[in-house]
Amino acid sequence: MLRLEGITKRFGPVLACDGVSLEVGRGEVLALLGENGAGKTTLVSLLYGLYAPDAGRILLEGREVRIPSPQAAQRLGIALVPQHPELLEAHTVAENLALGLRLPPFFTQEALLRRLQGHLERSALGLDPGFLRLPVAALSAGEKQRLEILKALLSHPKVLILDEPTSVLTPREAEGLFGEIRRLKEEGLAVIFISHKLDEVLEVADRIAVLRAGRKVGEVSRKEATKEELIRLMVGRRLSPLPRALPPKEEVVLEVEGLHVPRRGVPLQGVSFALRAGEILGVAGVAGSGQSELVEALAGLRPYGGEVRLLGKPLPRDPARVFALGVGHVPEERSTGLAPGLPVAENLSLRTHRRLARRGVLFRKDLEARAKGLMDRFRIQAPSPWAPVRFLSGGNAQKVILARELSEGPRLLLAMHPTYGVDVGAQEEVHRLLLDLAASGTAILLVSEDLDEILALSHRVAALHRGRFVGPIPREEATLERLGRMMAEGR
Repeated sequence: MLRLEGITKRFGPVLACDGVSLEVGRGEVLALLGENGAGKTTLVSLLYGLYAPDAGRILLEGREVRIPSPQAAQRLGIALVPQHPELLEAHTVAENLALGLRLPPFFTQEALLRRLQGHLERSALGLDPGFLRLPVAALSAGEKQRLEILKALLSHPKVLILDEPTSVLTPREAEGLFGEIRRLKEEGLAVIFISHKLDEVLEVADRIAVLRAGRKVGEVSRKEATKEELIRLMVGRRLSPLPRALPPKEEVVLEVEGLHVPRRGVPLQGVSFALRAGEILGVAGVAGSGQSELVEALAGLRPYGGEVRLLGKPLPRDPARVFALGVGHVPEERSTGLAPGLPVAENLSLRTHRRLARRGVLFRKDLEARAKGLMDRFRIQAPSPWAPVRFLSGGNAQKVILARELSEGPRLLLAMHPTYGVDVGAQEEVHRLLLDLAASGTAILLVSEDLDEILALSHRVAALHRGRFVGPIPREEATLERLGRMMAEGR
């Protein structure tokens, strides 16, 4: 169906893709693996008309094609589900889905709603037809991602590119997506599936290609593939097991009593817990259960009722003052934690620019020196400290947020999906970093939809179910099954 031959792409001195050749047939799923910055996103951008290759050719159904724009890609039957949803937030779900349909002139809104309701009812993605009239801004990150997938499928593409489609989906939502992929395979759709989650790749892919530093370094069938071999191809080494977390200290860093946060649907209510120095409290939940509201309220970004104390004193309700007291915040969505038009160096200094200034002036060499140190420490791959963040891969952009929030050694870290979009090697680095922070006395509230991550790192685990806090329970008493019941049933 789709074939790439010797694709090469440069960005100045950076060779993003170096003679890459791939193919995917009808009814086949080709998984594309690689570290952050390996060239996966560049390859996807070339296929979707965002960039033009410097060398090589693209063949669709045996015919060489040029793809000068996303519109041209769509006309050729190539659909992309991007890593970050690109939806019109002020418009309704129905209006966003209409962009994926070919509608006749003067198509009424009621007719559109009837047509879309049928699509939602037949889809395995679990989107409620009642969402159609809601503005996209009211949806959770997971709901937006499922909406983006459904919008792409409405155009009945020949080739579907899924770029990290499960990054913010719960295991149940991901299973719904995999069921949809299997159905589409039977209908002859060619799928390119990009993910850092090796278990998912081994479940859904027919073949797996691995990129490293812009070159294809291996390709194996699913039957022949193992996690260990895929990791070795991706990062060039074997990963060692994580150390056990050290016991927490007695000092209470964060106290939450009767927290109530207004939100769409069921409010977040009656949340009470304490978090000690050196403790990691993992919180799981189905998308939309109140995780975002909990973290944003504690970060000073949302109004709330109840009592919150940091080191025995009331927590300010202002994000700048909260950070000044030693609270770091990794937000749910990268877009809210970065200024994409600013360079890496300035994004890394957003929290500390006042302290870095001399007589009110920021000096370029000071910003550059600090940025280079953090880029080395957190292994951020960028052409230079002055490259705009929007040009970085998703995983490297996530590392910019982590570097900025963790560089000052916070007393409390509010971490929501801290490994969102990062490769398996970088996940290991982030996990070790969190364990090291906890060992130094930082209290960590870890909110994640990756249950393995929560169970691997946490001292205690809890869940959110329809706005209610369930738990916490000691990690030793937690299993995937028990945590799943806490998420799904609230008990």
